[in-house]
Amino acid sequence: MESVPEHCPGTESEQAGKASACEGCPNQKICASSTPAPPDPAIPIINERFSEVKHKILVLSGKGGVGKSTVSSQIARGLATDENVSVALLDIDICGPSLPTIMGVEGEQVHQSGSGWSPIYIEDNLALMSVGFLLPSADEAVIWRGPKKNGLIKQFLRDVDWGYQDYLVVDTPPGTSDEHLSIVQYLKGCSLPRLYTLGS
Repeated sequence: MESVPEHCPGTESEQAGKASACEGCPNQKICASSTPAPPDPAIPIINERFSEVKHKILVLSGKGGVGKSTVSSQIARGLATDENVSVALLDIDICGPSLPTIMGVEGEQVHQSGSGWSPIYIEDNLALMSVGFLLPSADEAVIWRGPKKNGLIKQFLRDVDWGYQDYLVVDTPPGTSDEHLSIVQYLKGCSLPRLYTLGS
């Protein structure tokens, strides 16, 4: 698609291709002929899951090797030094899940109960979920296309039994890829307050 007007209503809007801002846009016919995507049925479930998580912190960077996972782990450990604060750490770096190693819980197994997947507890008040726990070995490569990555992120948000948490720290992969778009889309779709981003 070519460049879009400044006040474009967006392709998901019912006004896509019909609003006055669309006049003269080279993409007007494409947008007008598209049916807006219906809301994801997982959003209400994710909203319910996260109703007991007070603060969400996304750690982002436009490039790799700058220490996002280290920063994420240090934020989580720092917050968890207060025994009255509960912290969850979510690793959505699907192709390079390093947090199990950084947090010293490599090789642990995720268990499933009637209320969903149980995260791995590093301390009584510090939980971690990562695709690294789902792989047969730490040397196993994850080579997935976008839709499969998005599906796992949705599953982490929808199916992990986080329970009450004061903070959720999300470690993201390098760049601005499917993982970033998915996590923001789902959290934004839930209209959740107190979503913070840290970037470099």
